Amino acid sequence: MNLHELSPAPGSTQVGKRKGRGPGTGNGKTAGRGHKGQWARSGGGVRVGFEGGQMPLARRVPKRGFNNIFAKPLEAINVGSLNKFDDGATVNICDLLDKKILSKCEYGVKVLGNGKLTKKLTVRANAFSASAKEKIEAAGGKAEVI
Repeated sequence: MNLHELSPAPGSTQVGKRKGRGPGTGNGKTAGRGHKGQWARSGGGVRVGFEGGQMPLARRVPKRGFNNIFAKPLEAINVGSLNKFDDGATVNICDLLDKKILSKCEYGVKVLGNGKLTKKLTVRANAFSASAKEKIEAAGGKAEVI
């Protein structure tokens, strides 16, 4: 197969409608815009969320608390899920992704204290809960913040 032999799948492309090309086309004269009004004008229309002067939904609905748009949420895993690793292993984010304990990790990992840890592990993560750190150290391992 060569580049000149490539073509789109049948039915996946369509030719655009030619508007304003006479009454016989069914899309002549007003070109599907109707008669007069805001949407008939060039440059007409309203901004996103505008409701014709009515108080917009985004302003009618009550707001609660603070939403930090710059927050970088950490993925959470429990101490119990670390038992999949061999005794004496060093566990980092890449290892968690490889063992399918995490499916994605955009900003980092926080280890939480649910479950029991039976193996001595060196765990490297962005954050640890107090109980998770306690359980890792009780099993003879180390909790390292990266």
